[in-house]
Amino acid sequence: QVQLVESGGGLVQPGGSLRLSCAASGITFRTYATSWYRQAPGRERELVAAISSSGTPNYVESVKSRFTISRDNAVNMVYLQMNSLKPEDTAVYYCNAQRNYMDGPYWGKGTLVTVSS
Repeated sequence: QVQLVESGGGLVQPGGSLRLSCAASGITFRTYATSWYRQAPGRERELVAAISSSGTPNYVESVKSRFTISRDNAVNMVYLQMNSLKPEDTAVYYCNAQRNYMDGPYWGKGTLVTVSS
């Protein structure tokens, strides 16, 4: 049984920072690509950031220079450091892992990030 459990969401002021964490179990974590998606009210789920099994990161244009995705294979964790947060970043953030088309995607249940004054 695969489990992805997100944590770190909350309410922050515009310009503030949060670090999201995702703890993975039930998979050989180091062999999986991992990513963060988000879904805002009334919008489709979108890919925010991804990191390959070898550590190469990619970001959607709207978060480049503000967000950093990283992973620690020694403890089966993936992180999303979010700086300079904007109200439009408000969403439920989901952790994702996929090895290939036959294995995954696996999803966490999400953590809510609210950016508001």
